[in-house]
Amino acid sequence: MAVLINVLIVEDSENDTTLLLEELRRKNFSPVHRRVETAGEMTAALERRSWDVVLSDYVMPQFSGPDALLLLREKNLDIPFIVISGTYGEEAAVHMMKAGANDYITKANLSRLAPVIEREMASAKSRRARRQAEEAMHLLAAIVESTDDAIWGQGMDGEVVSWNQAAEKIFGYRADEIIGRSVAILFPLDKRDELIGMMERLKCGEPAGLYESTRVRKGGQIIPVSTTVSPIRDTDGNIVGASAITRDITERKLAEEERARLIEDLQDALKQVKTLSGLLPICASCKRIRDDKGYWQQVEIYISSHTDAEFTHGICPECAARYRFKLPDKAPA
Repeated sequence: MAVLINVLIVEDSENDTTLLLEELRRKNFSPVHRRVETAGEMTAALERRSWDVVLSDYVMPQFSGPDALLLLREKNLDIPFIVISGTYGEEAAVHMMKAGANDYITKANLSRLAPVIEREMASAKSRRARRQAEEAMHLLAAIVESTDDAIWGQGMDGEVVSWNQAAEKIFGYRADEIIGRSVAILFPLDKRDELIGMMERLKCGEPAGLYESTRVRKGGQIIPVSTTVSPIRDTDGNIVGASAITRDITERKLAEEERARLIEDLQDALKQVKTLSGLLPICASCKRIRDDKGYWQQVEIYISSHTDAEFTHGICPECAARYRFKLPDKAPA
């Protein structure tokens, strides 16, 4: 099956263009092409669509190979540029290669054209993939540095090999203080078995998963954290280290403890209180209350039986004044 290829041809000769296209078709290419012969036409063609390769004559009446190459590079386009000259000139070839041309062949030796195009297209594809990988790495590095979670890498021996800014903030260690040291420095003494178990799982390729634990800040402060640890593999699939993502959950734990205290206080309060609801029939004279069985009870008895309230008896100031008014100042002789 023919390989589809988009070819921009910088050439003033239609006959030479036809020869180039026939050579490509003969070598199992299916070229989609455009021929240009001025800087304006080339600029318009580059802006209109993407091209897999540029084939350019060296000398033309209104344009030239060097000018075409300069125009392409000024646009910062990584498209293979191949010079195809009617007359081979070693000096011209050297000049074009130094300027950034990918290859230089003569029209008398077009058998080289297809192999050169295949090679340069593969190289361009590899460069694009490498740039994409580098951009992805830069983006990942930016994400790692901007997150609020501590992220670090460690070798299979537990030695810290990378340390982001959030890790410095959470644990108090600068990168230059902890890189090269064992991650065990972050584990409280009672969590060292956890570290050993984690490393054993990593050696088997098992992620430690998300779990909550405690860690030690620089200076000895114990902090609650949620953390996940995953194995890192090389291109051959071998486990070469681990990545850890840890979040300080001190504020969340304090909030949970406060919530638990509030719930406990509320439950204690509810144990001490029962509420009365509905209509309470009460005698307007003696102030007794009729219960749900029709019996009349003193207010104190009714409330005591329906709530946890307890009564103590005393005399209010108004009643005390009234009683003093009724009692004689002196007892009878």
